[in-house]
Order: sequence, then C-alpha cells, then structure tokens
Amino acid sequence: MEIEINELLNLLTFYITQKGYEKKRTKLLAPYIIQAPGKDSSSSHAAPPSSSSRYRERRSRRTHRSGGTRDDRYRSDIHTEAVQAALAKHKQEKMALPMPTKRRSTYVQSPINTRTPPGRAGRRQTTIPKLESHPESPETWANRSAQGSSTSSSASSTLSHGEAKPGQGQPQPQPQYKPQYQPLYQPHHQPQYQPQHPPQNPPQHPPQHPNQHPPQQRVPVNSRVSTKIQQLLNTLKRPKRPPLSEFFTDDSEEIVEVPEPDPNTPKPEGRQIIPVKGEPLGVVSNWPPALQAALARWGATQGKSPALTALDITGKPLYTLTYGKLWSRSVKLAYTLLNKLGTKNEQILKPGDRVALVYPNSDPGMFWVAFYGCLLAEVIPVPIEVPLSRKDAGISQVGFLLGSCGVGLALTSEICLKGLPKTPTGEIMQYKGWPRLKWVITDSKYLTKPSKDWQPHIPTANTDPAYIEYKASKEGTVVGVAVSKVAMLTHCQALTQACNYCEGETLVNVLDFKKEMGLWHGVLTAVMNRIHTISVPYAVMKACPLSWVQRVHIHKGARVALVKCRDLHWAMMAHRDQRDTSLASLRMLIVADGANPWSVSSCDAFLNVFQSHGLKPEVICPCATSPEAMTVAIRRPGVPGAPLPARAILSMGGLSHGVIRVNTEDKNSALTVQDVGHVMPGALMCIVRPDGPPQLCKTDEIGEIIINSRAGGTMYYGLPGLTKNTFEVIPVNANGVPIGEIPFVRSGLLGFVGPGSLIFVVGKIEGLLMVSGRRHNADDLVATALAVEPVKTVYRGRIAVFSVTVFYDERVVIVAEQRPDASEEDSFQWMSRVLQAIDSIHQVGLYCLALVPANTLPKTPLGGIHISDTKQFFLDGSLHPCNILMCPHTCVTNLPKPRQKQPVGVGPASVMVGNLVAGKRIAQAAGRDLGMIEDQDLVRKVLLSITLRAGLYLTEALQWRAQTDPDHVLYVLLNAKGVTVGTATCVQLHKRAEKIAAALMEKGSINTGENVVLLYPPGIDLIAAFYGCLYAGCVPVNVRPPHPQNLAATLPTVRMIIDVSRTACILTTQNLMRTLRSKEAAASVNIKTWPTIIDTDDLPRRRPPQIYKPPTAEMIAYLDFSVSTTGMLTGVKISHAAVSALCRSIKLQCELYSSRQIAICLDPYCGLGFVLWCLASVYSGHQSILIPPFELESCLSLWLSTLSQYRIRDTFCSYSVMELCTKGLGTQTELLKARGVNLSCVRSCVVIAEERPRLALSHSFSKLFKDLGLSSRAVSTAFGSRVNLAVCLQVLPLGLSEKHSWGTTGPDPCTVYVDMKSLRHDRVRLVERGAPQSLPLMESGKILPGVRVIIVNPETRGPLGDSHLGEIWVNSPHNASGYYTIYGEESLQADHFNTKLSFGDPQTLWARTGYLGFVKRTELLDASGDRHDALFVVGSLDETLELRGLRYHPTDIETSVSRAHRSIAESAVFTWTNLLVVVSELCGSEQDALDLVPLITNVVLEEHHLIVGVVVIVDPGVIPINSRGEKQRMHLRDSFLADQLDPIYVAYNM
Repeated sequence: MEIEINELLNLLTFYITQKGYEKKRTKLLAPYIIQAPGKDSSSSHAAPPSSSSRYRERRSRRTHRSGGTRDDRYRSDIHTEAVQAALAKHKQEKMALPMPTKRRSTYVQSPINTRTPPGRAGRRQTTIPKLESHPESPETWANRSAQGSSTSSSASSTLSHGEAKPGQGQPQPQPQYKPQYQPLYQPHHQPQYQPQHPPQNPPQHPPQHPNQHPPQQRVPVNSRVSTKIQQLLNTLKRPKRPPLSEFFTDDSEEIVEVPEPDPNTPKPEGRQIIPVKGEPLGVVSNWPPALQAALARWGATQGKSPALTALDITGKPLYTLTYGKLWSRSVKLAYTLLNKLGTKNEQILKPGDRVALVYPNSDPGMFWVAFYGCLLAEVIPVPIEVPLSRKDAGISQVGFLLGSCGVGLALTSEICLKGLPKTPTGEIMQYKGWPRLKWVITDSKYLTKPSKDWQPHIPTANTDPAYIEYKASKEGTVVGVAVSKVAMLTHCQALTQACNYCEGETLVNVLDFKKEMGLWHGVLTAVMNRIHTISVPYAVMKACPLSWVQRVHIHKGARVALVKCRDLHWAMMAHRDQRDTSLASLRMLIVADGANPWSVSSCDAFLNVFQSHGLKPEVICPCATSPEAMTVAIRRPGVPGAPLPARAILSMGGLSHGVIRVNTEDKNSALTVQDVGHVMPGALMCIVRPDGPPQLCKTDEIGEIIINSRAGGTMYYGLPGLTKNTFEVIPVNANGVPIGEIPFVRSGLLGFVGPGSLIFVVGKIEGLLMVSGRRHNADDLVATALAVEPVKTVYRGRIAVFSVTVFYDERVVIVAEQRPDASEEDSFQWMSRVLQAIDSIHQVGLYCLALVPANTLPKTPLGGIHISDTKQFFLDGSLHPCNILMCPHTCVTNLPKPRQKQPVGVGPASVMVGNLVAGKRIAQAAGRDLGMIEDQDLVRKVLLSITLRAGLYLTEALQWRAQTDPDHVLYVLLNAKGVTVGTATCVQLHKRAEKIAAALMEKGSINTGENVVLLYPPGIDLIAAFYGCLYAGCVPVNVRPPHPQNLAATLPTVRMIIDVSRTACILTTQNLMRTLRSKEAAASVNIKTWPTIIDTDDLPRRRPPQIYKPPTAEMIAYLDFSVSTTGMLTGVKISHAAVSALCRSIKLQCELYSSRQIAICLDPYCGLGFVLWCLASVYSGHQSILIPPFELESCLSLWLSTLSQYRIRDTFCSYSVMELCTKGLGTQTELLKARGVNLSCVRSCVVIAEERPRLALSHSFSKLFKDLGLSSRAVSTAFGSRVNLAVCLQVLPLGLSEKHSWGTTGPDPCTVYVDMKSLRHDRVRLVERGAPQSLPLMESGKILPGVRVIIVNPETRGPLGDSHLGEIWVNSPHNASGYYTIYGEESLQADHFNTKLSFGDPQTLWARTGYLGFVKRTELLDASGDRHDALFVVGSLDETLELRGLRYHPTDIETSVSRAHRSIAESAVFTWTNLLVVVSELCGSEQDALDLVPLITNVVLEEHHLIVGVVVIVDPGVIPINSRGEKQRMHLRDSFLADQLDPIYVAYNM
C-alpha cells in the first residue's frame, strides 16, 4: 500500500488536493470505522482496474487457474457465482471512484406517472449545510485516497468550500457568480492580477504564467471537485506508450494505433465442416394439398371441434371459436374481400394483392378469421402491430414495410378501429412514413354471406407468396419475409413430424400469434392437425404471470405449451400463490427463445421449481428459429428415463475469437450452452463465416447457420437486392470454390454442430458486437449485468445492449431502466460493479452505462426493449438518463500515440523542426510605409485635411481643431431609443478638458506624470476626462466602472487596478462616487483607503495655468489595463509617439477625414476599442457616433437602426454585439425591413478582437441581414494584442463597387481551409473545402501602415517559412513600451517588447504578440501591384492546451462540442492535472443534461482524438465572458475547482 501511495505521489506531485466533502458527517467518518471481521466490505466503490492490473489478472488466470469440480460447471446458475467471484477480486482494490455530482433538484426518482421535467424555480435557494473543516496532513490524505471512500452523489453542489490548509498561501477571493444576467459592458469575474507576460516557452498543462500561484494555492485545496478529479486520476493509471519516432505523418492511416495481433489468439484447427442433413420428411397419406384444404376439411367434418379459446384480461375464457365457425367466417370474409368492397363493376382487391392485418394481441379470434379469409381469397396477409400513437417505437419503419409491400388496404376489428388515434375531424391519423390506407372492419355483422354457388378457390400449394411476416433488422429497418404456399405447408408438415403433433391435442400458446413460433405452431400447424389452441395474451401475463400454468392445469389434456424464457421466469416468481397446479400432462414445453445461450438458466430454474408439480425434465424442448429460415432446429420430446442431452461448457475468450474451446478450468469465464435439438426434417444445414464470402467453417469454429429447405422464407418482399444476399447463398470451400448449386438461406443465428449432430446456438448476428476485432454477444453482456444484484436497482427484462461507432471502432453501451426506489448510491454502486464484472469475464471495456427512469425506454408491442430506437435516442441525445457512467479511458485503446517533441537545433539549415527546404520564402508581411504615404498625401493633399507632422501630440491636435474648426461636431452619443443625449464639438471638448485639468491641479494636487483612474460609463465624459488628464500632465488609466447590482464581483477588479497602478486620484461621476462610498461597496473592499475622488459632473469654469506638453514623445501617454482571456490582468504603457503613430496609421487605413462619419458600438475601456472611441476622432477630425453596447440590452436593433438612419458607411463593433444581434434579431428581419432599416449604405463592418476571426458568426450575421441590404463583403475583422493594440484592420475603400480594383486597402479578406491534425503538430497543411478534419480560417484583416509582422518559432526564435505555424512577432512605431508594474521588474519581461531573432535579421527589434498564426502569399494583388500577403491568426499561445504531446486550440474543441446537441448554448474547455474538462451551458430542459455527456465525449474523441475527463453541465450565462465577448476560461476553471459553479451535473469519465 505504501509503495502504491508513493507511486501516486510521484505521479501527481504538485497537484495533490484534499479530499472532497461528504453530505453528512456520518458519511465523512464511515471509511474510518473499522469493520468487524467477516463483514462484507463491498459497499465502498471499487474502481475499474487499470489496464496494467487487468493484464496481470489475465496472466494469473491463464497460469494459475482455480480447479473447481467439473460437475459444478454444468449448473446453469454458475454464471451468477462467476460474476460474484470476479467482483470479489476487485474488493482488495479500494480506490475511490469519483461519483457524478448532481443538483439535488435535478432528478428526483419518482413513479413515472408523476414524472415531469424538473422545474428550475427555486433552484438557487438550496440550503447550504454548514460543514466543519479540519486541517489534515498530506499523509492522512494519501491514506484516505488509497483506502477509498463513498462520495455522496446527491450532496448539494452549492456546499461552501471551507478553509485552506494552515501554512498555505490564501487564495485570491473568488467572487460567487451571480445568476442574474450581466450587461455586456460588465466583467463577469474578478481577474487575477499579473503584470508579467507569459513565458517564452509554450505553456504546459495548464497554461501557467511565471510567478503565478500554483493551482492548489489559487483554488481552495479542500474543494470537493479537486478530490473527485484526484480520484479519477487514481483510476486512470495506465502504462506509458512508447515514444513516436517520426515528427509528423500526414497519412490518415496513422491516426489510429492498430494493435499488434496477439500470438496467443486461438485459431480454428478442425477440418472443414460437412453439411448436416435432417431426417427425411415423411409422406403421410392424409396430409392436405394446401393449408386451406385442411381448414375446409375440419370445418365440414369436425365443425363443433374447438379451434381456439381466447382469454379475457383476468385469464378466464372469453370465447371459443370452433372449426365450423372459423371456416364459415373465413369464407364470408373471403367473399366480401373479393366482391363487396368496391362498387358493382369495380373489384378493389385481386388475388395476389397485399393486405395489412391490424389486430390487437387480445383478440386472436378476429386475427384467425382475417388470416384464413385472406388465404381463401388468395390475397397476401401482412400482419402488423396495432399503432397506438405517432410516437410508437419503429412506427415509420412499419410504414416502410407497408410501402415496400404495396399495401393499400388494412383489415381490423371494430373495437380496434375505434381505439386508433384520430385527427380532430375523426379520420384515422396518417402515420409518419405510412402509405394511405383504406380501413375495412371484419366483424361478422359487416360481412356478406356468399351465394350458395360461390366457393373459394383452393389450389394445390405452389410457390406464390401465402403471407408476409415482418422482421425488424438490427438497424431498425422493418422488412417483410415472404413465405410461399408450399413453404407454409411444408413447414407445418415438418413441425408436425418433429413435434409429433396428433389430431385433437390441446396447445397453450403464450407467444404473439401474428408472427414466428406463435403463428407457425399456434395458428398454422394447429389448424393442419385440428389442434385446440388456448391463446394467453400478453396483457393477461402481465396481470397474472401464472395464467399459462393454470391453463395447462385446468385443461388436463393440454399436451404442448409454447413459451419464452420470460414466461418461465415470471411463472417461477409467482408460483408460491398456487400450490396445487400440475404440469404432468405436458409432453412438450417448447421454449421459443431456446437459442439464447442464457435460456438454459431459466429452463433449469423452472424445472427445479415445477418438477414437484409433475413437470418431467425430458419435456423441455428449446428450439432455434428466424423469420428467414423459419424453424432451424428443435429438440424432440424425450423418452421418459432417457439420459438428458449433454451441455457444452465453452470458454468465453474462445467465443470472442469465433472458436470453440471447452472451458476446463476457469469457471468465471465459462458459458454453459444447451442444445436446440436436431435439424428440421427435410432440411440441409451448413455453418459459414458470418463476414465476407460464405466460406464453410471448420468443425471448431463458430459461424452463421444457413439452411436449405422447402420450409423457409423465399424473399424480402419488394427488396430484390437484400433478398439475394440472404436467400440465395451458395457456400464456398477454403479455396473459394462453390460446394454445389443449391441455394441456402441465412438464419442470422451463430452456432456450431456438436456431437451427435446436435445444434448449439451461441447468439444472433443482430446481437453481435464487434469490438477491436473480437465478437461479443449482447445477450452474454445482459446476463453478466443481471448477475450483479439486479433486483434492487434495475428491471430484469429492460436492458438494452448495443454498440456505437466512435473513433474507428465499435463501443459497447448498456442502457437499463432504473427502479424508482433505487437510491443514487445503489445505482452508482451497481454500475461500477457491472463495469468490473464485464471487464473481468468478457475482457471488454464498456464505453457507457446509462440508467433511465422506469417505463421510458421505447418498447416493442409485446414489452421487449426496442434496441434500434434506444440506440437512436442515445445518439440523438433524447434518451434522458437519470444516471450515466462513461468509461472511455478503459475501452478506447486505439488512440494515436502521444507525440514526443524532438530536440530543436537553431541554425539557418533548420528554420523549422522537420527540415524545411532551404530557400523557402520567410513568412513575413508588412503594411504600407507610413512616411512614403504621408509625403505623397502632402503633395496631393487629398486624404489629409490637416497637415500633421509625425510627432504631433493629441493635445496639440485638439487645441488646433478648437481654434480652426471650433463648431465641428466630433462626437454624438446615443441612448437606447436612438436619441442623441450628448454631443461634443471641438471647442466644447477642449473647454471641458481644461476644466478637468484645472480641477486635477487644484483639488487633486496632482503632480506631472502621476496616474489618474477614469471611472466612467461609456460616453463623452470619459473622453473629456482623458484629455483633461493629458492637459494636466497626468497619465490616465481607463477602468470599467463597477456594476451597481453586482458590486461583490466587479468592485474588487476596480480596486486591484487602482492599487496596482498606484493611482493618485479618481475622476468619476456623482452616481459612481456615491457607489464607491456606499455600504454595499464596503462589504467587498476597504472604502476608507480610496485615493482622492473628484466628481467631474459640475466643475466650475476654470482654465489651467498652462497646458502640459511632454518634453519627449517617448513619455507615457496612458496606461491600458485589460483582462486577458487567460484571466490575467495586464497593464501596458502607451507612449505619445505610439498614440500618434497608431492614430495616423488608422487614419490612412480607413481614409478618415473631417467630413466622414463612423459608428462605434464597442466598450471604450481598453485596446483598439478605447483608441477608436477616444483618440481617433480628435486626430483625424471625423465624426464618431457612439453607441454604448449595454444600451442594446434595452433595444437590440439600436445599432442597426443607427447605421440605417445616419447612412453610416463604416462601423466598428465587437463579437458580443454581433452575436447579440444574430441571436436576438434573427427572426425579426421582416419587422426591421418594415420599419425602413436599410443597411445597403454600410461598406465596412469591422469586428474589433484579439482572437482568431469567428468565421461562422460573421457568415451568420452577413447571411441574416442580407435581406436588409448588407453586402456580403462588408464584414471584416481587426486584430490587436497587448503588445500592439492594432496589427490588422480591414476597411473597404470608398466608392468601390464589386467590379472595381482594390484601391489603397487591398483585397477582400480571404479564407483558407487547413488540416486540423497538422495544426496540432504546429504545422499548416492547406486542404480543399469540405475535406475531413478541415478548419476554415479567415484572414485577420489588412496589416496597418507602418506595421511589419514575421512568423517565428517560439522555441528557437528563428524565422519560419511561408505557411508555417509560429508566433506572430510585430515591429511597428505604435508598439506598446512595456508592461506596467509597481515592482520595477520591466527588465524581466523586456524581451516581450524588444526581442531579436536568433538568426536571419538579428538587428530589428520585435514585440511578441503571444498569438500563433501564419502568413500565406495569395494570388490577389495589393495597391502596389505586389502579391498580397495574408496574415491568419490561429489562437493565443497562452490558451493552447498541450495534451498527448500535441497543441490544441480550445475554440476548435468548443466548436465541436457546441455542434453535438441542440441544447448546448455555449461551451468552454480547460485542462486540470492533464484531464480535459468540458463545461457546457444547457439552454434546454434539465432533462437533457445527462444526454449531453456521451455526445460531448463522442464528438471530442471523433474530431480531436482526445478523451474528455470531466463533463460539467451548467446554466446559461455561467461561462464568464469579457467585454470583447472572449471566454475567460481560467476564471471558469478556478470557479469549477472551488465548487462555485452550482453545476446541474458533473460527470467524471472513467
């Protein structure tokens, strides 16, 4: 144990967290209570073993097999013992499994009739139990982890997270996330301050900044979530894979790791099988020439002999139909069908037409009359189930059957017709996929008695179809198997011979009389032999499971009973109620599903109970059947006293490889199989391989049984292609040579021929799961699951097992109905044990185990589970489970090998890892030269309305404009109604700035160069305060004001920036000043230590003594603070020179001058948004119409209406604004059009962002508002970063139509498609649109004048070639000067702003943007006639996730996740201790929450080859987003680990 703990600590150093909480103190203490010796300790959750431990177990099983007596293994209940033995092995492994976390209100198990989708009301008011928190040493924690614990799944996820361990650094206070909607311009979370830039090397898991607190210090260490992740890691210790030798292979074949074939795999060794022949079919003189002739004979000669007795719902006889009545009614129906359905001259039905028979299971008499009436009329009956609603399982597939059979008429009874669903007008509802049907009632009173001279035509049986039996395939498709008249008759003869039927016997039938055994024995063979059938409906069996046994007892002469294992089981469970029943009269108890290998246990258990009631062992006759081959084999009734047939004890390991190996030692993995008797009389049988050509198997090989017989189906009606593959199979030998010319029919049964030509069946093709090249039988897995104490947790007969294809292989899924009284602990315990049992016994890992509420799985008409519909619900995300366990780590063994990074050498020969060819163009691009352009413009004086020298300060520009053009309106501010609430002319802005500068000098006693915080809502006050600071010589620091309704979350950020920037004074409004000094603010921060606060609302008219002019342009103009997407708060210094250069660059790129008007709907607090809002207008003289983004919450159409009203040509917005319009106005375009909104004036709509362009959102926006006149070319993007606020910006030039040249700003932004696999390897491979794994990327705008970019390997710092992925470095006069820090550590991060290439051009100074991207030379030409170099931004280096040695961009995974289900509103991913965590916002019903878990796991595995470790489902709005609409993933991570998300559900994938 100590060694294991040390291993664990070595593995997980740096990530150890304290154990999670328990719901109650007793549960917390439970693991420490010493159990008395001998007590069962299996209640604590045992983990599934790691693959290495499984390997050791298997080896030990092979080498040291437990002996055990051989006779034991003949007992059929041996499997239950085997399962318990397998589970006992796991008891020693006391690892704690992380139990899923649920909201208490989400799933309250209740009876199905009271189940409603859980309400969301009052969810937040969950009471928070107070837990005592005890400090604990790491040793104690490790011991507890190793011992294991039982975590309560229903513990409320709102538990407070307790205190940190003594001696550890206290984490930063994490504000509790408030559920109410946050306005766009407010931050959702408090950022973590970090002045430094990310490290030079790419971040490891998760991305860490230097000097950042380690994760266990940032998050409360005794967080429940951290513990569960720790438990999860304990279950995932796997052997390391060997390193990948080559750097990268583009071949798709290399995606999947192909396991090496195991040399110990058993292979068939026997000789080729010889076809097995059944006994000859005897010729009996009194056998009729056709089945109808037998009915005519008995109707005439034995009219009073009983044919059928039907029971009512209580199990008592309802009526008895005699052979005379059956004959006369059938004749009447035949006459009516042929002569009385249409008008006098029109015959609706002709012989050979197909007719649907729609009769309930409770009315066999009507069905018998209809079936034989159709045979006499020579029309072909197609029996189907009664449709109960439009949502019946497989209802549309039944329509496919009716369509393929060309059915236009349906026969039914009056009662059944009344019960069918109807439209409001009273017509029968048209079911999805069904052809139009004419309904005919066949009750006697509606039938016409034929004239005396009319007699039905009864020809000798021929090859024409007699009836069509429906069959549902594995995929759910319903097809019709046509049975010819001669096959029907021959089959009855063969059954009569095999079962030794005698005239006048009594038969009790519990099966469905419309198909298969119930039809063949209980309707057809019964009439041929004048047998009296007692039909026991399914409804009676549900009410009284012993009813069929009572019928056998009451009818003393009942010689044959026709049942399924289910009926044996039900009767056995209910037998205590009836002491005096006798089954002594039975000579045959036919078990219809005896081909199921697990039927042997039901047969044995039933015999065990009822042998004392007269049941003889030799009467139990299992049989094997299929709709296509009909009866394949049946055990003949035995002779009293004769020895019972032997059983096969097979190795499950051998079966999974398709070979027969007798299991001699290890009874845990043995399968005991009973025979199903001999081949039918007159039939020939072979065993062929189930896949590929029908090659004959060897004698010790499992294969598909194929039959040649006159008594079998002839075709799938109307489907010739399918028919050939099933009904016309010619077996071939090992050399591929056909063994003869006679065609065989595939039965769909898997089996082998045993000693004495006995047939053994081990499964069905449709239940076959092929996982990693091995075969597993669904029935075997069900049996193992049921052997794990099923009675308390799930219903016995309601388990579905199927496989889904995920990541190039089949994955096993088990879905079961959970009992309403099962607790979550019970359910989780059961699921964990099922995983272990199946892993131990079948050596296959389960992918998913789901429990759904009682009575919610789709059912077949007779109560079984509809597997294909269940699978479809699972894949569609509409299964609505109440418990789910995903185990992808166990069963996904074909993931590509993790990449091992190769050592990187620096030098001109290896510009990039992977031997780049020398002479390849260096990946760099540049905007136009600023100086050259200005000279040209000065000459032409076209673009510049004022002659600005390069070093002009903004303060000088404002003064100059106030003198030369005082009344020119620079700014217009709009409110939510679109009304102008403020304007500022040049002179007004100048005077307001003077007033503020005077106030700063007088009230604030501010010295030159001191920092002043501006705390304003978006508006003109903010602009005036900014220029006031510049006039006074101060350095403005623009800060987003706190949200008055959410001070606890937003005020600490304000406080942090004020403290970090050492602010001397705060400029703000009266309202905000009151907020800062309010009691509510005092609850979040210390309000007594605010710097001087100056309210600028009503300042006196004063002018400063002089307006400050900086002595050098390199002095700081302002500080730009921003929260990065990784949650770090960084401040950068922007010099006066950079401000002038940036404004000049934007002016030239956007062609801005005094007569221009632009609209801005951006947050004005940082980055390019602040520059456009406050600086650009003063420099260029254009008019800016300001639309605060938060106003869009009151009026969504404000921005678009403004563009239309003012005829705006250029507008700037953020992605959050665009998303708001797309989602909120998507359905209102017609309404906007009616109001006169016209966007044809807009030539450029530029999205300001510091991220990869969101192509899908841009396209949606363009497409949506195309109807309002928006040009498809209008939307483009800008790109900036912390080191350079504006690298790219694309605005279409003035006055250009689609046909014109591109002028000064260059071509349209181009889109390329790159291969996602290569991106993960830091490579760019361009592919065609629509290629698999392709990712569309849009150019990030045109590079600004004066800007140069180069793509650099972040590790070697060497330049890269064209179309290679690397870090974007930028050289520009408007680069920021450096990070602002109070600690004087600028030198540490200086290289982020002033760094040099390691070779190539070592003189130029570059700034590192921290973003990955590439440059591609396009075919388009720019203004100078050169080919255009496009810059593509791929993502932030800080945010990338390094998993399995590859680099992933969160946005790619999130895009895949958002597509997985309609109820996923937004998602975010991050890593924690090398596990991928996916957080998804649920926008649908909470019922859908657990549906998302497998879908998210599937899509990430399929598209990104990653296994999701934790799936968290939360409410909408929980994922924090900054003002630019970018996700704050690190904040989300901290909140999750601190247990502050209040998730709906947390699934830990094992």
